[in-house]
Amino acid sequence: MSSQVVRYWPLILMHLLLSSGSGATAGKVPAIIVFGDSTVDSGNNDYIPTVARGNFPPYGRDFEGGVATGRFTNGRLVTDFMSEALGLASSVPAYLDGSYTVDQLASGVSFASGGTGLDAMTAKIASVISISQQLEYFKEYKERLKQAKGQAVADEIIAEALYIFSIGTNDFFVNYYVIPLRRAQYTPTDYASYLVGLAEDAVRQAYELGARKVMLGGIPPFGCVPAARTLNREAPGECNEEYNRVALRYNAGIRDAVVRLGAELAGARVVYLDVYDVPSAIFASPSEYGFENVARGCCGTGLIETTVLCGMDEAFTCQDADKYVFFDSVHPSQRTYKLLADEIIKTTLQVFLA
Repeated sequence: MSSQVVRYWPLILMHLLLSSGSGATAGKVPAIIVFGDSTVDSGNNDYIPTVARGNFPPYGRDFEGGVATGRFTNGRLVTDFMSEALGLASSVPAYLDGSYTVDQLASGVSFASGGTGLDAMTAKIASVISISQQLEYFKEYKERLKQAKGQAVADEIIAEALYIFSIGTNDFFVNYYVIPLRRAQYTPTDYASYLVGLAEDAVRQAYELGARKVMLGGIPPFGCVPAARTLNREAPGECNEEYNRVALRYNAGIRDAVVRLGAELAGARVVYLDVYDVPSAIFASPSEYGFENVARGCCGTGLIETTVLCGMDEAFTCQDADKYVFFDSVHPSQRTYKLLADEIIKTTLQVFLA
């Protein structure tokens, strides 16, 4: 080492220390922290009194070990594939699963609950975990992390983690259309605006708790899920285009919210998570993606079964879920989730890795 370098080494070291502060750092994601509904529930509903569960066959049959973990599909979720792509665990643990240690939860955790929504009423319908309670669990998680790892390490994990919000479909499909509780109070446009406001509030609360890298998801074209096709009175078996228009309207609002949040939340990076375009492309040309069935789920008759009904009709369940876009009448198959994850990893995730 030259004498000049030795002479200035203390200054160089101080610069390196100061530049590695608590702000979000590009390219560094030590954990993935998830809020939402059944699209990202790793099994939290297994530990609460609700019928909205997926901890029995045929769910999980293509998961490692063939275990029904509580994920509402035959295998892994988008967030599991994203975690693996980040060099973390191959699956994201459910927070309420007591078999995981704090060390395991330190690199990823899901607070999500199948059947929930942004609207507190949606969570009440299915007796599941509201988004506000998920944020309370996050507070608890932070404290557990501090106790196990120490304040400095815990603060770094919280600041550098990737936060994903995947929620909103149940608010429309269940709480507005199937059980029209909110339809008596709101037009579709007004309800979409109300939900966008709730989504913004959830991100703000996560920000106050330390979140700095946030993906705020839209919702998929839920008018094309098998259950929606079955319930489509005007064109049975076809996509309900009204539902899809509502999804697009809501997604436009979420995009605008992302811009507002990005301008408002100092030091945070908030990006829109598109979960509409990939499924739409698959619905338009399923054979191009290797699918043989887009209108029915693999489970049971594929027309209406989900959660407990899926378990009751196991004898009718398909042999190869990879040929099906959906595993049950509402939830995508592992292969569909993988295709969506691949697109997210290739595009949106890179924002946080550049």
